[in-house]
Amino acid sequence: MSIIQLDKSTAADNLHKSPFSIKHSLADHPLFTLPKLVDLAKTMPRDKIEFSGGDIEIGQTAETTPKLNMTPQEVINRIEEHNAWMVIKRVEEVPEYHAILKEFVDDLFAVAGKAGQEYSHLEGYIFVSSAKAVTSFHVDAEENILVQIRGDKAVHIFENDDRTLVSEEAMEISPSKYRNQTYDPAFEDRAAIFNLQPGDGVHIPYLLPHWVQVENDYSVSMAMTWKTPEVERLNKIRLMNGTMRHFGWPQKAPGVSPVMDSFKVGAHDAMRMILDPLRKSEKIRSLLRGLIYGKKANYYYNEPAE
Repeated sequence: MSIIQLDKSTAADNLHKSPFSIKHSLADHPLFTLPKLVDLAKTMPRDKIEFSGGDIEIGQTAETTPKLNMTPQEVINRIEEHNAWMVIKRVEEVPEYHAILKEFVDDLFAVAGKAGQEYSHLEGYIFVSSAKAVTSFHVDAEENILVQIRGDKAVHIFENDDRTLVSEEAMEISPSKYRNQTYDPAFEDRAAIFNLQPGDGVHIPYLLPHWVQVENDYSVSMAMTWKTPEVERLNKIRLMNGTMRHFGWPQKAPGVSPVMDSFKVGAHDAMRMILDPLRKSEKIRSLLRGLIYGKKANYYYNEPAE
């Protein structure tokens, strides 16, 4: 039996193009209970866990996001009594979670009539959020299925083809840039709202702006993300653009200069061949981010004020 339930024509017409709803069978899965998530947090490197206070604005800035003087395990154990938001990143590195991600995404592609289509960077991000917690307005540089496992939440997803909500410059990739984007309540005229309950999910295509609010009880959900070859190529260009802008050399958007785009992809790949072996260590990852992009690149290590 498939882990997902979805109309074939809906999937075929909208995968990688437009948001659409999905049903799934993960709501009662034991890997997503709070005790299991505490165990998971204990095994993850500290730079793979991010958390903050949950009482934030849709357009919250990085500088004003409230910090929590807690350990990751305390955040999870006290999620019902403490206003908090947490994400455990890259859980695909744990075999049990990787198996779920692989089955889910492969089933999705099969239903959409794209079985065997090439994709890479299959990743999982588990969110644990208090009642009423907000995930601020942002974009994700991957294809994404958000699956709701416990609690209810509303997901607001925005069309942005004309780049009037989030500009191309704002979508450049750089570790020194916080993910949150500038928000205006007038944007809601362009929002599609998906109300998720346990067993629901929604597909959020590459770079579509969105924000999320938990309803009246704590929430557990997981973002399942992957990259098509075209998304991977665009991200290399946007990372090079973001890096060069960081050093004062703004660049043209992807597609404006195919020759320069090809040069940037080649330069990106050459640098990653050198850096990737070094990035296996958390300390080296942190050091490299700081050396290249400055202190802001390690923002999730910032200690809260006492």
